[in-house]
Amino acid sequence: MNQEALFAQIIDDVHQHGYAVIEQALPSSLTSQLLNTAQQQYDAFSPAGIGRRQEFQHNEQIRKDKTLWFSGHSQAEQDYIALMEALRLHINRHFFLGLFDYECHFAHYQPGDFYKKHYDAFKGRSNRVFTTVCYLNTPDEGGELVIYQPRSKLVARRVAPRCGTLVVFESELFMHEVLPAKQSRFSIAGWFRKNNSVAGFVDPPN
Repeated sequence: MNQEALFAQIIDDVHQHGYAVIEQALPSSLTSQLLNTAQQQYDAFSPAGIGRRQEFQHNEQIRKDKTLWFSGHSQAEQDYIALMEALRLHINRHFFLGLFDYECHFAHYQPGDFYKKHYDAFKGRSNRVFTTVCYLNTPDEGGELVIYQPRSKLVARRVAPRCGTLVVFESELFMHEVLPAKQSRFSIAGWFRKNNSVAGFVDPPN
């Protein structure tokens, strides 16, 4: 899918539903390079936590995946960040949100790993506006992303991890979870953020 068509589809779907699920959103060459980058750096992955700053903690009852924040050193990472930067500007032009930047990390779920129901942002308490998930491989089964309808236990969308699929949704609006993986599952989780300075703290920092 070319970039213009990709961005138009994301804007249309987010406007209508609050989320977008686009298959084959990324060129196969880029997803392959990103997967290779993640696998080559796998020794640097660490157990994922929940919360930020003083509230950060590891809790394997809630999530068991491992993550590695982008360093930007590889060409694949730079190309992905460039794509997300172009998308950020496109979203700003259409929704007038003033998104400030984008942050992301690789995520790996090995068999049995999961991430229970959660929000990526709580209303008025976070600068995360849109969540993105990009899948880098296609497990035969397991590891689905379940997006719930706002303020409901009903499922809005169940997304099977397929290489090249890009998911975008409103961080404050949609509770979601990752079902237990049955095979190795690599992805990139990211967030478009707004500048949220509260009580003397600037987030994101300068």
